Amino acid sequence: MKAPKHRKAEQPPAAIESGKGLPVWVWLAGLALLLTVAIEIYWPAIRGPFVFDDEYLAFRDPGFLDRGLWSLNPTVRPLLHFSYWLNLYFSGQDDTFSYHLWNILLHFANSVLMFLAIQKLLSMSGEAAQRGRILAAFAAAVFLVHPVHTEAVAYIAGRSESFSLLWFLAAYVLFLHRREEGVGWLAAAGILAMFGAAFLSKEHTAVLPALFVLTDVYFSRTGAVDGVRRNWRLYGPMVAVGAAGVALVVRVLSQASTAGFRVFPWYEYLFTQWRAIWIYLRLAVLPTGLNADYVVPISHTPLEHGALFGLTGLLAVLAAAVYYRKQFPLALFGALVFFLLLAPTSSIVPIKDPVAERRLYLPFLGLLLAMCDLLRRWDISRAVPLSAMGLIVAMLAMGTYQRSEVWSDPLKLWTDTAAKGGNNARAQFQLAMVYYSRGECQPALEKFALAEKASTKKDYSLYLDWGLAHDCLNDPAKAEAKFRQAASLYGEERAENKAHVHALIGMALARQNKPGAALEELKTAEQLDAGYDMTYVYRGKVFLLMNELDRAEAEYRKALTVRPNSEAARQALQELAQRRGASR
Repeated sequence: MKAPKHRKAEQPPAAIESGKGLPVWVWLAGLALLLTVAIEIYWPAIRGPFVFDDEYLAFRDPGFLDRGLWSLNPTVRPLLHFSYWLNLYFSGQDDTFSYHLWNILLHFANSVLMFLAIQKLLSMSGEAAQRGRILAAFAAAVFLVHPVHTEAVAYIAGRSESFSLLWFLAAYVLFLHRREEGVGWLAAAGILAMFGAAFLSKEHTAVLPALFVLTDVYFSRTGAVDGVRRNWRLYGPMVAVGAAGVALVVRVLSQASTAGFRVFPWYEYLFTQWRAIWIYLRLAVLPTGLNADYVVPISHTPLEHGALFGLTGLLAVLAAAVYYRKQFPLALFGALVFFLLLAPTSSIVPIKDPVAERRLYLPFLGLLLAMCDLLRRWDISRAVPLSAMGLIVAMLAMGTYQRSEVWSDPLKLWTDTAAKGGNNARAQFQLAMVYYSRGECQPALEKFALAEKASTKKDYSLYLDWGLAHDCLNDPAKAEAKFRQAASLYGEERAENKAHVHALIGMALARQNKPGAALEELKTAEQLDAGYDMTYVYRGKVFLLMNELDRAEAEYRKALTVRPNSEAARQALQELAQRRGASR
């Protein structure tokens, strides 16, 4: 007897009902399509210039490539910097195309690994094979096109997230697909090697062993202790590796200027993170108002800025996940994974910037697991749910494309950031520097003034660059005034930076036709750092203004002695030769 017509639409398709997989060519076509989508949505930023912290990375040093691989610091993310070294080797100093392309490919690879990890975890939680593949594919697609990841992908310095997650997820996927009786020696060696690669790319991946233990305990059918004991081949060596990793993390934090317990008290950072985590959750669910530089005031006490209410809300979410654990077991596991993977950057280790979108890249796995568990109650065999999933992915992809356009140009990026950040001194400063680099010095002056107004602490570099903008407008008197303000603030700056300030003061005095005072400032600069080549270049220019060509030449050659690759000294010698030739 045939079933009623209205019942046919309610039955799942044969492929889903039987659990049969799709042909290999379908999966390959799907991967090719997703890779095309990834390249397309990030294409606006594919040749975006170096911005913000990019300029402070080791590969931006002109001598980075010449020093060779052995010069990489073994304690500061050596694998990450090796990847930059390869980009530099094949692309040169200023072509950013390969840097961005690598970031996109890494992000795509991470999406594939997300699929493999989530599919296995869905299977471990009892989901049917085909439904699990559909849910995992949707989760991986959301990860691939989510706008909150634009900073980790379009920002060259954001590679620390995608590159470290590549090794992190590879190790986790291998761990999940282990034999039922436990991890064998060969698999343990592979997992340990990938864990080491992840840690040498970024330190926050040190939480991977805790994720292994959590997975073993949560999904063990024979008891938590037995779940861990079966993998003794992995956990034994990992304890030793972990101890060395902890020592390295402590060393890195003791030397860092933007992270560690010297930044501000750990408990203030913890109070602040009770609020910051809600920002991350909001961005994951509703990715609007994305910002390259969030202004988040520090909570010095549990009550300041409502920090305690933030903690109460987080505990309520976790309590709800525990309460509904039987209906949504994977959602509870996802919540635990989210908080665990976020802990390195959102707990007690202070970081100068309390919130950064790229920090959501690693813990996003937990949110995707919770999402999949909620969707498991949805009949995804129907056309409407599948269409809704496609619409969500399309909307997220459009948001990422638009955000990628913002990251494609420093002027767009910092204009956007300054508009969203309120009294964001750093955004105004960066915007001023963009205008200055483009030779638009009057707008730069206006932004420097706004940066000073928004600053809570006077900064050496602000006045230094502000003075350069005045010099750009041929106003050496105002330039000198700003340089002197910088000199009064340089405090613990390196000797080279102190010498730089006094050398600039000397040049500003020379342009005011005060050669004697200029030479005194340059003498001070030399005393502070005899190895700073620009002191001699500026002194040569002073002698040039005094029409003492031989003394000018001697200073330029001295600059080349202390720094043989000084382009400024070489150019000054060429100009001097041209002047002598013209006078004959």
